[in-house]
Amino acid sequence: MPDRPRGALTGRGKPADPPAAGPPDPPATPTGTACVLGHSGPPPGRALCDTGAVPHTPQPPAPVPHPVTPDAPAAIARPLLTQSWLDLTFLHWAADPADVAGLLPPGTVPDTLDGVTYVGLVAFRMHRVGWFRLPGVPYLGSFPETNVRLYSVDAHGRRGVVFRSLDASRLVPVAVARAGFRLPYAWSRMSIDVDGETVSYTSRRRWPAPRGARSRITVRVGDPIGEPTVLEHFLTARWGLHSAFFGRSMYLPNAHPRWPLHRAELVECEEDLIAAAGLPAPTRDPVSVLYSPGVPVRFDRPARPAGPAGIPTP
Repeated sequence: MPDRPRGALTGRGKPADPPAAGPPDPPATPTGTACVLGHSGPPPGRALCDTGAVPHTPQPPAPVPHPVTPDAPAAIARPLLTQSWLDLTFLHWAADPADVAGLLPPGTVPDTLDGVTYVGLVAFRMHRVGWFRLPGVPYLGSFPETNVRLYSVDAHGRRGVVFRSLDASRLVPVAVARAGFRLPYAWSRMSIDVDGETVSYTSRRRWPAPRGARSRITVRVGDPIGEPTVLEHFLTARWGLHSAFFGRSMYLPNAHPRWPLHRAELVECEEDLIAAAGLPAPTRDPVSVLYSPGVPVRFDRPARPAGPAGIPTP
């Protein structure tokens, strides 16, 4: 059986039956240029890589998603929440949509690019979370965070992210987010260290289970990206959050300035947060490694649910 491409997640299942005997297939015709995948992601100036080599299972017809735009589709004048995301590192692995579809909220399906979806591991510094237009809280509202996320689209065509886990170092915000928004936050011992162009993130989970789930990520920040690729826009320009809320899918819109993205080299990545979130553990290097100094963010009130309770996720 051929190996999955560099950067793919390994799914679970039994081997396929051997093909029936028959005339040989004609030679395949190349349809594009495969990009070089490595620790630093696609090289500057390269277009979106050829992901046709990532095996994927055909999915039922999906809703027509809204276009991917580098700017928020609408301003949020009266925010529910404000915060800043600082010193972010984005790591992404390609995945078969069939491997993640059952992990999404009701009424949503995997968002795909050229038939492929992605699993993200994002480490950053949360800064001054605040309610409405009040000033952000300096201590309880500021903490390191590392999340595992998937990409989704609902019946209205709204693209979003789905968090499988969010590790944070402040217990009070963890408890509030779990109770108030039903988000899978976990209380963890965490640190962020910035040394020149090198940024390191560590995390070890305290509560809830699995206790001890951890990550250690170090990147070396490179040059600013003048024009992100289609893939880089797809992975970062996300203007909402899908979450299961008492059996229904809640959509929480957000808005922020356009991402200032940088190339980054992955120096170290030791983690088991992805497996702890119920996903196959990565066996290859990530296909995309990005860094951003950060953006201020506003969240709007939850929008109408994406679909009624009980709709099975394809």
